Amino acid sequence: MTIIVHHLENSRSQRILWLLEELDLPYRVKRYARDPKTMLAPPELRRVHPLGKSPVIEDAGLVVSESGAIVEYLVEKAGGRLGAPSDKCNRLRYRQFLHYAEGSLMPPLLALLVVGRLGILGRPARKPLLQMFGRHLDYLDTELSGRPWFAGEEFTAADVMMSFPLEAAKARAGLGPNRRHLWAWLERIHERPAYGRALHAGGNYVYA
Repeated sequence: MTIIVHHLENSRSQRILWLLEELDLPYRVKRYARDPKTMLAPPELRRVHPLGKSPVIEDAGLVVSESGAIVEYLVEKAGGRLGAPSDKCNRLRYRQFLHYAEGSLMPPLLALLVVGRLGILGRPARKPLLQMFGRHLDYLDTELSGRPWFAGEEFTAADVMMSFPLEAAKARAGLGPNRRHLWAWLERIHERPAYGRALHAGGNYVYA
């Protein structure tokens, strides 16, 4: 059965399309445009899930929300492909970064987005937020100094989860070529054929 992806432009749901392409699972995209003034999701998404957020997928009568839960669901559906590595150390890294993406990286990024929209009123908060987020970037750059992917030598779904916050960080939170290991990682994910196919399927995505 074909998976339906309720996909909001310029959102976390882009990485769900990417994972589906990597796993070669059949899917269909239902696109939603943001309100041009508020940049919020349209009310139609609330017909799919009460919170009206994306990503949400439908599969065989199930409605699955939350990026991490969707990623775990799809990896399991694909027989464990791109899932946790077999060795204990990298398996732990996989789990850590699968949850770190939303639990640790997204809150300060969202705070920076809000502060940016406040204009002059938000300026006092921007510098300390960027300093705090910079510690995350330094940590992640060091993590990737000894291996090509977040969970070891092989690409996994943890890299898919980490893509959105780090692409957003490149756009608005100070991630540049000076953090060369993270920068090289971004270049590697953008070169993957499945990533390109997902961009074609999803449409507008400003962080690519």
